[in-house]
Amino acid sequence: MTDGIRPAATVILCRQGQGGPEVLMGQRGAGAVFMPSKFVFPGGGVDPQDHGAGDAGYLAPLCRGRLQQWVPPGAPDADTLVAAALRELTEETGLSLPPAQEPAFRFMFRAITPPWKGRRFDARFFLAQADESAAHEDFSASSGELQHLRWLNLPQARELDLPFITEVVLAEVGALLAGQDQPGVPFFDNSTSTPMFRRIV
Repeated sequence: MTDGIRPAATVILCRQGQGGPEVLMGQRGAGAVFMPSKFVFPGGGVDPQDHGAGDAGYLAPLCRGRLQQWVPPGAPDADTLVAAALRELTEETGLSLPPAQEPAFRFMFRAITPPWKGRRFDARFFLAQADESAAHEDFSASSGELQHLRWLNLPQARELDLPFITEVVLAEVGALLAGQDQPGVPFFDNSTSTPMFRRIV
């Protein structure tokens, strides 16, 4: 993998609320090294225990193929990224998703942190529908890494203090939940000093 850039995975968990679609977000602590005080989706870096721990049923073949495009040597495979996303979701929110009976994760965004950031991640974002067991509001089993966990409709989420890339992801989420499709997965590629925007098709 590219030096200094850690693979990461994020879950955008959604449910249907009274006022429309809602997403689960939390606030990073004020003392966090990366994105302090910002509201984000649950997620984080790939850990060693994630390798070989993924559930292959979570991804459709199209998403699996897209996850393997434009990756450096030694990059984690698709199932490892799924495992990291599921682990981070449980750690940061206390919620768990059941074993996949059908593809449950949609790979819908990728972004590499710019060089000027203190910590750098190659983050894949997965959109997932919360089942009944994960759509509640009991976050008592969370690690506390994310504070003020809550379900928010999209207009509410856009009013929060968000990282720029989260604002962009939210726009994509809104389009997908409204029934629009993507002409490929958006990829903000900051792996070098020259930023590039790609679409993974």
